[in-house]
Amino acid sequence: MISHHPIPITDALTLKGNLFLAPLAGYTDVPFRQLCIEGGADFTYTEMVSVEGLAREGEKTIALLPRAKDEKEYAIQLFLGEPASLRAALAIVKEYRPTMIDINAGCPVPKVTKTGAGSALMKNPPLIKEIIRIIKEETGIPTSAKFRIGWDQESRTYLEFADAAIDGGADLLTLHARTRAQGYAPRADWEYLTTLKTHLAQKGSSIPLIGSGDLFEAEDAIRMLRQTGVDGVMFARGAVGNPVIFNQTKALLEEKEKPLLTATDKVNLLLTHLHALAGHYDEPTACTLMRKFVGGYLKGMPHVAKVKQAAVQALTIRSYEDALRHLVSSEDRI
Repeated sequence: MISHHPIPITDALTLKGNLFLAPLAGYTDVPFRQLCIEGGADFTYTEMVSVEGLAREGEKTIALLPRAKDEKEYAIQLFLGEPASLRAALAIVKEYRPTMIDINAGCPVPKVTKTGAGSALMKNPPLIKEIIRIIKEETGIPTSAKFRIGWDQESRTYLEFADAAIDGGADLLTLHARTRAQGYAPRADWEYLTTLKTHLAQKGSSIPLIGSGDLFEAEDAIRMLRQTGVDGVMFARGAVGNPVIFNQTKALLEEKEKPLLTATDKVNLLLTHLHALAGHYDEPTACTLMRKFVGGYLKGMPHVAKVKQAAVQALTIRSYEDALRHLVSSEDRI
């Protein structure tokens, strides 16, 4: 029976629930993670952090590491193509005392994969074993890996990769059910989640498996949990513009009615996010960063073209407020 439940990681660590916020470069900064925590996220991840950048003590890289205000448990996600600089990077990571360290083996972006990082790690499963072994030896912090089915359909190495990660000491696995070549389309094939879960059970492994891919609504999470047997789900694009998707999912898991958002609710969430960004950065930067979230918050609402157009040029919170004002008269549930 599917449910909202804690996830045991080690003898000393149990995560409070099984609804995760994915690491999303350019999105899951401190303000957005705080909003998702308030929206019910059980566990959150930083944006992916460059091991090379940390080893060079880059200020912009280190700025990705701090917790959000209510982020009692979180993972710092690292990306690297080889472990030469890993120990130097971990010396900095340890200062932030993350609950978990995650390795990105799923990013399909060429500027990441050309360095051997991200989903390029799928080409070399023994390397993930070495990376995780070093992290565990250097820090003692629980370690996880987020990966894909493989580099392409001719190189589906996810089972071998999972085995190598476990051999290195991994405490949790997350599978995005696409190959690197597929990027984010077509639809994720959740059958691979089922296959991996079965594979782990056959090997006698109780390591938690988190599912990722095409979780755009709370109902999608319910289907994934029911169809695949994964231990938890990780929301990515589905949380962008809807940071309460976690509480919506909890309601369905508890067989309650899913709380729906009015137009006013959505506008208020957008403005709350905008003010949080301004508090963390500055107002012009916040207004610029907010542009990529506007479409998500206003999805499904009528008459939003002018708002999106205004957002492209807005450099003040007042500009956003003026553009949004005409949308909040409708209380239709959407």
